Amino acid sequence: MRASLYMAFALVVALVSVSFPARAEHLRDLVDVGGARDNQLIGYGIVGGVSGTGDDFTVPFAGQSILSLLRRLGVQVDASQLQQMRLRNAAAVIVTATLPPFAKPGTKIDVTVASIGNARSLLGGVLMQTVLKGPDQQAYAVAQGSLLVGGFDAHGQTGSTIRSGITTAGRIAEGAIVEREVPTSLVSNGALRLELRTPGFTVAARIAEAINAKLGPASASPQDGGAVLVKVPADYTTRIVELVAILEDLEVVPLRRARVVINERTGTIVAGGDVRLAPVAVVHGNLTIVVKESPMASQPTAPFGAGTTVVVPKTQIETNEGNRTVAYMPAAPTLSDVASALGTLGLSPRELASVLEALRGAGALEAEVIIQ
Repeated sequence: MRASLYMAFALVVALVSVSFPARAEHLRDLVDVGGARDNQLIGYGIVGGVSGTGDDFTVPFAGQSILSLLRRLGVQVDASQLQQMRLRNAAAVIVTATLPPFAKPGTKIDVTVASIGNARSLLGGVLMQTVLKGPDQQAYAVAQGSLLVGGFDAHGQTGSTIRSGITTAGRIAEGAIVEREVPTSLVSNGALRLELRTPGFTVAARIAEAINAKLGPASASPQDGGAVLVKVPADYTTRIVELVAILEDLEVVPLRRARVVINERTGTIVAGGDVRLAPVAVVHGNLTIVVKESPMASQPTAPFGAGTTVVVPKTQIETNEGNRTVAYMPAAPTLSDVASALGTLGLSPRELASVLEALRGAGALEAEVIIQ
């Protein structure tokens, strides 16, 4: 098992560490234009049509919402009859969506629906008309439609159940219609602001250099490691969209950060960037304790049948302290050298994560270690 994990790690590292020329990326994949941003929307609604798997009368806000909905539709229902209503075919939900920039009234966007009561499943449910609001409490979209739930939940008459995936949350593709446009301003003080998705001083300087080569000297200047200001040329004062399109096609070589990602649950190890390892000695050992219990029946022999049978537990404790090994890892300037150095330890992903954290704490591993 450990050999296969090491081979997989070595293969990934070898593929990354092959000497390929640095690849340039389009500017559209590295930055966002300031002012053109997404906005989050949220709303509260009711899902109906679920087959007996919705909220019950112990969820007070679900019943109150149904009464309010019926009254708006012209159906008068007495609040005292709330406990007599079977609410298992409806569920109270929270609806969320992301409003993209430049979305106009009539644009359709996807929504996510999640139960907030004690509903078991939203399968087959239909979201009633729900108003989606922004942080300013203004309504920007209205959602409605049939849910798509990525799972199932089945119950038998004897209490047996089977479940796969999540049944208390779902999505509605293009389930909301935008009703209000968010004002967007791209130019401020005669300049565009390009915001880096991954801030870095080196990348910001390279972006400014590429823009100056395209539009002319002093056209762009890095404001800091996360933003670059671009002066709008006189010829593009009324053609901002064309200017942004030209900038998006520029190619810039990004900076690859030294990073090692370890997923302990799946045993996946991925290393990227310029990972380096300084000379270091590692001592690693395990202490294993095994406790075994087995019941024994004690039936003593007694005259006239007066003896009783007693179950006596038998406990056996074994302690095994693994051999502590000292591994010296020389300086590893490349990813392939790092893989060879770490592979000599023969560790599991969990143990390797601990060693990598210790190496980083000792200053021997020049990379960011991310454990998932």
